[in-house]
Amino acid sequence: MIQIANAPCSWGALEFEMEGKALGYQQVLSEMVETGYAGTELGDWGFMPTDPTLLKNLLREKNLKLVGAFVPVAFSNPDAHDAGVEQALKTAKLMFEAGYPGAFIILADNNGSVEERVKNAGKITPEMGLTENQWKVFATGVEKVAKAVKDIFGMRTVFHHHCAGYVEAPWELDSLMNLTDPELLGLCLDMGHYAFGGGDPVHALKKYYSRIWHVHFKDYDPAVGEDAVQKGYDYFKAVEKAVFCELGKGNVDFKTIVNILKEKEYDGWIVVEQDVLPGMGSPKKCAVWNRQFIQSLGF
Repeated sequence: MIQIANAPCSWGALEFEMEGKALGYQQVLSEMVETGYAGTELGDWGFMPTDPTLLKNLLREKNLKLVGAFVPVAFSNPDAHDAGVEQALKTAKLMFEAGYPGAFIILADNNGSVEERVKNAGKITPEMGLTENQWKVFATGVEKVAKAVKDIFGMRTVFHHHCAGYVEAPWELDSLMNLTDPELLGLCLDMGHYAFGGGDPVHALKKYYSRIWHVHFKDYDPAVGEDAVQKGYDYFKAVEKAVFCELGKGNVDFKTIVNILKEKEYDGWIVVEQDVLPGMGSPKKCAVWNRQFIQSLGF
């Protein structure tokens, strides 16, 4: 059965060091419930309680399920791998002890940390990518984290491709998928990031379906994407300009995506993510719109 969640990033609670103040978790979770969502992701470490009993009680009070947690790691740097394992295990332990052993660790590159990738989000060329040896280091680190999480907690790990990181463009996701064990690492397919990165999310859904264990619904405004190229926006300016627009207002073909998910009998969560910067826009109104849009598609 497909269930619909949202994530704290839709309220401006991001993993980046940003100016501005995001809303607190009590308000964010209350507004998720009020706008019709059944689950949430954890958000950046420390956004919600890091004591498992407090977290369990909070989610029970809100009547929300916990579906996953985002863990960024600079996998191209081998010296960062052990710290990545430590952070992923700390996060997995919290979710496991709070009563959510089926939640995912959602790995990603340490997005936003490499200037060239931030400046060129949405306009990446192969020359900006990793070398063959760097890819091996990257994939080894990802598998190391996923194996530790599986061995210690029996929990599954997915990788989230992401603009402003080293796995953004379609060929970069190809490289990671080819270098990693499909039994150990799944894919979190994010429709908006894949589109902004230059790909067709419908094509990706078909190509990688057997590895897609988790799905993010995010839309992409190609007009803002074109402005990012023509006016030289970096990743954060593109987000500020609403490159990730409300669902149905961009060019992601959600109708076809939903039909494929239904045909394949996808049995998991769809998580709405409309990335906004802290204090940007009206997150609750967007959450209402996005939930109603998904309902119009049959969920």
